[in-house]
Amino acid sequence: MTIKYLFATLGIGVLLLGCSPKTAEPAVAVEEEQPSTQPTTPKPQDKNLSPCPKFRDAPNPDQASTNYVLYRDFLKAGDWDRAFDLWKRVYEVAPAADGQRNTVFADGIRFYEHFIAQTQDSLKREAYINRIFGLYDEIQECYPEGGYIPARKAFDYYYKYPDRKTKKEIYDMFKKAMDIDGLDTPDFVPNPFTSLLIDLYFEDEVSMEEARKYQQLVRDILAKGLEECEGVACDRWEIVKQYAPERLEYFETVKGFYDCEYYVDKYYEEFLASPTDCDVIRTVYSRLKWGGCAETDERFKEVIAAGNENCRIASASTPARLAYDCLREADYNCAIENFETAVSESDDIEKQTQYLMLIAKIYQTHLKNFPRSRQYALRAAELRPDWGEPYIHIGRLYASSGPLCGPGRGWDSQVVVWPAIDMWNKAKQVDSSVAAEANKWISRYAQYMPSREDIFQRTLNEGDTFRVGCWIQETTRIRAAN
Repeated sequence: MTIKYLFATLGIGVLLLGCSPKTAEPAVAVEEEQPSTQPTTPKPQDKNLSPCPKFRDAPNPDQASTNYVLYRDFLKAGDWDRAFDLWKRVYEVAPAADGQRNTVFADGIRFYEHFIAQTQDSLKREAYINRIFGLYDEIQECYPEGGYIPARKAFDYYYKYPDRKTKKEIYDMFKKAMDIDGLDTPDFVPNPFTSLLIDLYFEDEVSMEEARKYQQLVRDILAKGLEECEGVACDRWEIVKQYAPERLEYFETVKGFYDCEYYVDKYYEEFLASPTDCDVIRTVYSRLKWGGCAETDERFKEVIAAGNENCRIASASTPARLAYDCLREADYNCAIENFETAVSESDDIEKQTQYLMLIAKIYQTHLKNFPRSRQYALRAAELRPDWGEPYIHIGRLYASSGPLCGPGRGWDSQVVVWPAIDMWNKAKQVDSSVAAEANKWISRYAQYMPSREDIFQRTLNEGDTFRVGCWIQETTRIRAAN
């Protein structure tokens, strides 16, 4: 029996824009076998038992075993006081139970988590938290297996007690666990670790070499988890799948972080699906250029040929032409600067709004800055109020923010669909020519809105107003998925 499955019975419980990632809490499934109380002659398998005091080491093994069964029954019944009294008796004489499971320690943490929730006394709360981490240390001593305990401590510091450790200290705990467990790292680690990895890299506390190593390890852990999972475990790995890979896209803003094949694998299929769409061609060309792909690469040559055939622009040296040249060469700041100049020098509203939307798309696709992308889309909408494209764009920004504002699924990730649908409906209202596209996006995402049960459980009502937080900060209307 491994520590990670024994202790997984507890049930306790950024975007660079400041949204916290969420994740499934460590799984819960207590072993229910009755403990052995036979203090007989040591058998060969005894060498695998915990070195800490067990039932058979207690002054009265039968009483210790009985108290164990009783406290767990009281715990199931929600009788915390009687359960805790009996738990203390077991913990004093046989904290390692039968030597094969850490249930007594795990239940102790459960008790102290309960006490924290019941008190407003800050001193008591701090004492309970200290006791919890003391129990973690005892588990590590009595059941020293793998990286599970450093991972659990990091998880609790990250989500529950962030004021007790710095981001770097928590990151190092997660990293230690991943170094120990490798591809067998549990599913509750990748999401918070990914968020910390990105934050600390951009804060210059993690090197590019280290960030590259661990982003790949996160991907490999996820691939193994998805391949080997069964039952509800697959749901947990799906949460990781819908969060970590999208967050790791932020490293695309760092030139040289990912190699050419990364960009080909991710973007070339988009070109094949829309080989004459100039927006797609420019995006794919720019991404391959940014990734260092050689123009002699056959796939890159296809993109170049398509651009030459479908997307030629005037040869005159204008700010717009310079902006397109900069975009093609993956110099995004230069492209933005020249598109801004083109907007200010043009009297043509249609051209101005097209340039503004190109800036919005640069911020979305290449720089991963959603608030700035929205800002430019809104400028375009203000200049051309009968054009639906800016609202289509903002809706897509919102809808793709599930992994930024939540775990990729669940309430926090689902509520972003409401303001997204608001934007798509607005696009149809101001511009009937985009109705088909708006309806396509509404149809695709309406199924991801919260369920009626989730709405009811939060004592909310369909039709009520609701404020979506994270970077979006929009007031919308509550709707349930069909």
